[in-house]
Amino acid sequence: MAKSKVLVVGGTGYIGRKIVKASLEQGHKTYVLQRAEIGLDIDKLQILLSFKEQGARLIEGSFSDHQSLVNAVKQVDVVICTISGVHFRSHNILEQLKLVEAIKEAGNIKRFLPSEFGMDPARMGDAIEPGRVTFDDKMIVRKGIEDAKIPFTYVSANCFAGYFVGNLSQIAIHPSLTPPKDKVCIFGDGNVKAVFMDEDDIATYTIKSIDDPRTLNKTLYLRPPENILSQRQIVEMWEKLIGKKFEKFSISAEDLLASMKGEEGKEASELYPEVQYTRMDAYLKRYL
Repeated sequence: MAKSKVLVVGGTGYIGRKIVKASLEQGHKTYVLQRAEIGLDIDKLQILLSFKEQGARLIEGSFSDHQSLVNAVKQVDVVICTISGVHFRSHNILEQLKLVEAIKEAGNIKRFLPSEFGMDPARMGDAIEPGRVTFDDKMIVRKGIEDAKIPFTYVSANCFAGYFVGNLSQIAIHPSLTPPKDKVCIFGDGNVKAVFMDEDDIATYTIKSIDDPRTLNKTLYLRPPENILSQRQIVEMWEKLIGKKFEKFSISAEDLLASMKGEEGKEASELYPEVQYTRMDAYLKRYL
């Protein structure tokens, strides 16, 4: 089967860079939207030029120029959007509705993957502010996609390891992405489990899904069994690696923000057993 031509929107971002890399590695003709808004941002420009050196093609386009988006979309089969609604409010989640309109007008896209990749917003009805805003916005985008009858795949990867594993899942109170030195805060009893994913694995599974009929108009859940872990298990992994026990203190379970309820979708490690995903004990070794 011929490989799809893939357009990545937001390719200079944290997860976007990994999506571009995975698309190239899996043999897809890969295009990256070069937005006029980049201006004098030399770091982003260098990232774009590095993509070009790796074989990607740059397409100029802007969210403020509808026709430029239509023209970009017409050159590919699949569009993957990775813009952030948290860190870059000038390109927030709802701006994807402009991309939806361009895809609808172009009429040639066989799969659209909007910017999700974290918690499934359909399961986050009980989330509190400020995170609730992003989940609500993602649901608005989903409605726009489905109303426009655009083929889609939603990717739910839950907890990015870079944000939640290195600091032993203390992101709310430990202002660092690296492990603490001698003590750790346990949320509740520390036994509630979550899914932790290496970001490169997220990108690999995402690209795997774009030509797969099993993921058409479905949510792809990234939750390989060995990466479904409690905070206590993450802490114990780190203690074992460094040969040291930490002092532990706790805060109440009511402060936990995660809620994972809802309908079933497709689990990535079952669909693609050939992917050797990164286990979290191996992930922690990079901090030694």
